Amino acid sequence: MVLHIPFDNTYARLGSGFYTNQSPALVASPQLIAFNQTLAELLQVAGGDVLEMAQVFAGNQIPEGAAPLAQAYAGHQFGNFNPQLGDGRAILLGEVLGTDSRRYDIQLKGAGPTQYSRQGDGRAWLGPVLREYVVSEAMHALGIPTTRALAAVSTGETVWREGGLPGAVLTRVASSHLRVGSFQYFAARGETEALKKLTAYAIKRHYPQAQGPLGLLRAVRDAQARLIAAWMSVGFIHGVMNTDNCSISGETIDYGPCAFMDHYRAEQVFSSIDRMGRYAYANQPGIVVWNLAQLATALIQQLDNPQEAVEEATAIIHAMPSLIEVEWLRLFRRKIGLETLASGDLELISDLLQLMADENADFTNTFRALAEGNATDQFQDPKAFEPWQARWMRRRASEQNAEALMRASNPVYIPRNHRIEEMIAAAVAGDFTLFERLSAVYQDPFAEQAGAEDLRRPPEVDEVVRATFCGT
Repeated sequence: MVLHIPFDNTYARLGSGFYTNQSPALVASPQLIAFNQTLAELLQVAGGDVLEMAQVFAGNQIPEGAAPLAQAYAGHQFGNFNPQLGDGRAILLGEVLGTDSRRYDIQLKGAGPTQYSRQGDGRAWLGPVLREYVVSEAMHALGIPTTRALAAVSTGETVWREGGLPGAVLTRVASSHLRVGSFQYFAARGETEALKKLTAYAIKRHYPQAQGPLGLLRAVRDAQARLIAAWMSVGFIHGVMNTDNCSISGETIDYGPCAFMDHYRAEQVFSSIDRMGRYAYANQPGIVVWNLAQLATALIQQLDNPQEAVEEATAIIHAMPSLIEVEWLRLFRRKIGLETLASGDLELISDLLQLMADENADFTNTFRALAEGNATDQFQDPKAFEPWQARWMRRRASEQNAEALMRASNPVYIPRNHRIEEMIAAAVAGDFTLFERLSAVYQDPFAEQAGAEDLRRPPEVDEVVRATFCGT
């Protein structure tokens, strides 16, 4: 069987200035680690034999119809603006139309140096590739908008970081790879016509009902507000919410130092490069508002009278915190079994979170235990939970489907940090058993699965992961 990818490339037709034509760098000995057959069917990708897929998804063989390129973009990194970033280790092969009539990018991540590599080697090592494969697919199963993983390939080469590590390439799928930084790139250069062209393209591709640049801003705001609230609802911490990692499609993108909380702490940080806690769990809503303000600043520069648009753009951004709060409250209501609205719900949820912090309770297991009727076991002092439990039981007395709602809203399994690290260590040693097991279990995170009880367990003291790394 011959691998077939039905490319239909629109971004490549935007012309010079938006990207650099770039073929992937060849690798020595590619071997296929994983191929996502379910996603392939959505993308209408017909898989070939294992050897051919390894060659294609490593970048050694360019499939017919591909238009490989590295995208140009800028971005604020930890608040500091860099006018030129771009795909430093990723090659966009092209786009396909899925069976759902949606358009998707297919990108090779770790495919070698590009014009935008900034003295990097353009490669990825096995750990970050497997992390992104497992976590992005888990996020999809959790119902959270995300890029996805089509394939993972080992390269047979050594990537040098602190030491030598096995190289790998991830095939990433996204609704697009347009970011806030894509618009900042042209705005910073005063390239108004290119900015207009990109805006029109983004509207047509993602938000065809949007009217003009401010309509696009409003649509991106709404999508990002929903996304951040969804992250919060599962205890997810992105770790590096720079504007070049903020997708205008409202998808989670770039799983570098990402992590899921075990014990609940609002100020939780894992990213080794986030030394000041800028992207801590509780800071994510504020940061996405800041990011969207940077998008607004870029978008209005294409208007004939940008100063006249400042007031409207400001109003759009200022509405974002309340949109996030409304969605956050909707999701957390569901987590405690509430579909109806009552004035004291925010206080009820906030008090539970504070109690969880005080009692060192596990975020995922506590919410799931509410559905299973044994939440008391999650607290160091069970009596501390009882007053809140009494309030909650009175509040949910009139709810008809509380238990079913909670089971559908609170996962049993998340990609716990210590399990991900255990998986990576095993894979580096040549054992992909845990990678395959985690990938399978996380496909159905809301259902209890026989033999997977150990994957619910928080880390022991000696298993706690205190820092995660971007892997570049």
